[in-house]
Amino acid sequence: MDEPDPIEIPINGELDLHTFRPSDIKPLLEDYFEACLEKGILRVRVIHGKGTGTLRETVHAQLRKSKRVESFRLGDESSGSWGATLVQLKSEL
Repeated sequence: MDEPDPIEIPINGELDLHTFRPSDIKPLLEDYFEACLEKGILRVRVIHGKGTGTLRETVHAQLRKSKRVESFRLGDESSGSWGATLVQLKSEL
C-alpha cells in the first residue's frame, strides 16, 4: 500500500489539529513551533476543537513540556473559546 502524500501545513501562526491523530500531536507541535520561530512568529493559535476535551488535554500536556513555550491559555470569544489554545513562544531557547 502506498504512503499518503504528506500534508502541507502553512506556517502562519495557526495550526488546526482536526485532521491529525492524537499520536501525531507531540512531534507536530514541536516541528510547527520550530518553523514558526524560524519565521519570527511568536504567537500561535492551536485549534483542537471543543469535543470531549481529550485532544485539548493532550495539547496542553505537550505545551507544559515544551522548551519552546513561554505560556499558553485558552482562546477567548474572538479566538475560538475553549476550542483553541493561544500559545506564546519563547523568542530564544
